[in-house]
Amino acid sequence: MDRAGVTALIAEIPDYPLPGVVFKDVTPISGNADAAHWVNSEIAAHFSDAGVTHIVGVEARGFILGAALATHMHLGFIPIRKSGKLPRATFRAEYELEYGADSIEIHQDALSKNDRVLIVDDVLATGGTACAAIDLIEECGAQVLGITVLLNLAFLGGSDKVASRDPRIDVFAVL
Repeated sequence: MDRAGVTALIAEIPDYPLPGVVFKDVTPISGNADAAHWVNSEIAAHFSDAGVTHIVGVEARGFILGAALATHMHLGFIPIRKSGKLPRATFRAEYELEYGADSIEIHQDALSKNDRVLIVDDVLATGGTACAAIDLIEECGAQVLGITVLLNLAFLGGSDKVASRDPRIDVFAVL
């Protein structure tokens, strides 16, 4: 498998979830063992010397990608969930999406000051979710080393938003 083969698996869904939005469905990548392995290998190689201690996956596709990557890299996996889904005390962050608003949470005891984190999600669009995830991880006391996604929709400004927030955070798009 190579970049072109993995890219070919992405389905584009017009007018979803709202008219005018072209949704990039990356879930077929997880259904193809060779594609999933290639993606994990590319990310692991990119961050191999970064000192990552934990993978944090953002609900929901970040769970699929992040849990597989954590296993591949022999690291712990921490979920960031939509509000109201975690059973213990949480930190909460609200953010704007390209087509609305939402909030996410992390358990307050999920990470500590010695943890160095790689955030995993499927797509980086406007940067709202990524910056909210950074806020939550930092509120736990941990350091964000990087954000990895399958697709960076740079024309929507998300990677610029992350860079202006903290230029030390490595934003890595596999495709």
